[in-house]
Amino acid sequence: MKRTTLAAIALAVTAGLGLTGCAGAAGPAEPQAAEGKTRLTVSVWNYEGTPEFKALFDGYEAANPNVDIEPVDILADDYPQKVTTMLAGGDTTDVLTMKNVIDYSRYASNGQLQEINSVVDKVGKDNLAGLDAFDIDGKYFATPYRQDFWLLYYNKDLFKAAGIEEPKDLTWEKYTEIAKKLTTEAGGKKTYGTYHHIWRSVVQAIAAAQNGADQNSGDYGFMEDQYNTALDLQKSGTTLDFGTAKSQKTSYRTMFETGQAAMMPMGTWYTAGILQAKKDGKTNVNWGLAPLPQKNDDGKVTTFGSPTAFAVNKNATHSDEAKKFIEWAAGEEGAKAISKIGVVPALQNESVTAEYFKLDGLPTDELSKKAFAPDQTALEMPVSDKSAATDKILNQEHDLIMVGERSVTDGLAEMGKRVTSEVLGK
Repeated sequence: MKRTTLAAIALAVTAGLGLTGCAGAAGPAEPQAAEGKTRLTVSVWNYEGTPEFKALFDGYEAANPNVDIEPVDILADDYPQKVTTMLAGGDTTDVLTMKNVIDYSRYASNGQLQEINSVVDKVGKDNLAGLDAFDIDGKYFATPYRQDFWLLYYNKDLFKAAGIEEPKDLTWEKYTEIAKKLTTEAGGKKTYGTYHHIWRSVVQAIAAAQNGADQNSGDYGFMEDQYNTALDLQKSGTTLDFGTAKSQKTSYRTMFETGQAAMMPMGTWYTAGILQAKKDGKTNVNWGLAPLPQKNDDGKVTTFGSPTAFAVNKNATHSDEAKKFIEWAAGEEGAKAISKIGVVPALQNESVTAEYFKLDGLPTDELSKKAFAPDQTALEMPVSDKSAATDKILNQEHDLIMVGERSVTDGLAEMGKRVTSEVLGK
């Protein structure tokens, strides 16, 4: 199987040109796969650093020896722009990986993706977490194969040293109380009770999920309590302050893996990263997982997350094979393939969960397992043609609140004013 980066294609896209093999009779002929096999092309980002793609491609090829999968590798930061350019130029890449639902909504609305309801039906609607994000008037133009969501990572040794029980059934109030107790300083070295990364989702998406609110609404009073919690942690020195974290480009992995933070809200994607760091001897942190702290103490766990999906290009060269690949990748075999490397699949059942917890080094205590079974996982950002513009404004105002240039009250008011005017046109 070829594992090329298609550098010439990437270069062509960078220049704003169509890809080699674009649609149209005048386009160059498709390269042939080895030994007459079907050559299935799949757009990906950072192929070498994103092991889930290799796991899926190798697994599918093993099950389908008549197929060669060739990744169209694109820089992660450039991915949305490059795929947009590719599609505008009539590109014929077979399978397109949907990195986020905002781009998916745009491509589907533009008629650039094929409807694949038949694939969704075969995998099973009730089995796929995050599927609702891809429902456009009852039609599906992509199928999720992974579903990341947020939970709480914690350092078991630091909890034990402080004489604090494992962080179960936490409200944000209790979480803040524990974080302050875990904050210590000795010999010029500070250990923070927690670490909140600079992304706005750490405040805004959590608030939206746990209040059942809409980030595109233009009314952001529901974020007030979460901002007060974040600023309280920062002012008390319980987490690294936002300004320092942003200016120094602090790595959340470094904060947790070096023992500088006792707790850290973060997505499930980090599980694969810390497992690899442990395997490579880069960290010795004794870690566990817990559900994300909650607004209420009613025993229900609400978190947020983002699905990643595969879609079939409207101009795909091999549409039927593309659909077969997506059905396999989103189904049980694909789910088990990525579970083995620490990636959380969209397909969720007892067999897949059991496979996931076979991972060497993954905590298998009951609290860690509970963290993988939230009652509700809200979408990180709504599927809407307004989401991209709203996201930009919310990011800007988030930074101003967190560095203290705006009060929470003024910042939320400005968010509402700008989104209402600039995005909603009211």
